[in-house]
Amino acid sequence: MRHIFFSLVFIALLLCSCHDQKTDSAQPAAITAEMAYEGVNNYCHNEYDWSVAESNPSIMYVEMGEETASEYKVIFRSYTGAFVYFYVEKTSGTTRMIEYVPTLDVESEAGTINLFDYLEKKE
Repeated sequence: MRHIFFSLVFIALLLCSCHDQKTDSAQPAAITAEMAYEGVNNYCHNEYDWSVAESNPSIMYVEMGEETASEYKVIFRSYTGAFVYFYVEKTSGTTRMIEYVPTLDVESEAGTINLFDYLEKKE
């Protein structure tokens, strides 16, 4: 009887410790507007050449767009006049990109990113 009791305690402790490890490494339950902006801004500064905008910062920028119940829209404007619209899913951080060139009236899919890859690690 004593052996069964200790076995059950051991199993319970093992299950509890596995559960704690999962929750510690989990990503946040929801993306905030600040996180969406920060991640997209970091992505844009990593992927695009901002040297052209040094003398005229108003020609290139990142700004928040509309928000829906399920996603944030973050807008990047390039010095070329093109826009990249980032649609950040609030629950997962999956971000799809749509590029729009107003002078040609052309819109195209530009890929996806994981927003968490572009957020600074807080330790």
